[in-house]
Amino acid sequence: MTGAQARAASAIESALAELGLAAESPQPGSYLVRLEGEHKLATMTWLIVGAHSLHVEAFFCRQPDEDHARLYRFLLERNGRMYGVHFAVDTRGDVYLVGRLPLSSVAPDEIDRVLGCVLTYSDENFDPALAIGFASSIRKEWAWRVKRGESLANLRAFARFAGPLPGEDGQGTSGPDQA
Repeated sequence: MTGAQARAASAIESALAELGLAAESPQPGSYLVRLEGEHKLATMTWLIVGAHSLHVEAFFCRQPDEDHARLYRFLLERNGRMYGVHFAVDTRGDVYLVGRLPLSSVAPDEIDRVLGCVLTYSDENFDPALAIGFASSIRKEWAWRVKRGESLANLRAFARFAGPLPGEDGQGTSGPDQA
């Protein structure tokens, strides 16, 4: 590891310690961090120190089931307003947040800022992205849970298009999820 790489790794480790974030480090200069969200419950984020830059990568969602063009457009429209990372797709169509920072800019404050951006962009865009790219699957899951009396708690964000809440469809179903 060069001096610049060692300084970057040290800055990352300092930032993670200050933020109280645990990280797996399968090899020197490589960190996997779990960022806890409200909409997307966890965003697993890689920080990888390279020869000249820090690579940041976080899985956002798998390839959409439907409405690919609309979802990708939705995400691309956000890219111009984002700092440090942007949405990208891999060869399968899975969506990631990715970015590169020069090693000279890697400092605890910048790591905090970039991780904050990853968490914000992932969390704020997750429900709208799922509503676009996975609406049919969400409707099926909603109906299955209603039929079985299962919790709808983690599907609440999709109630406007997924289906009636229990008790609203005239069937008189009640339970902890009834609004």
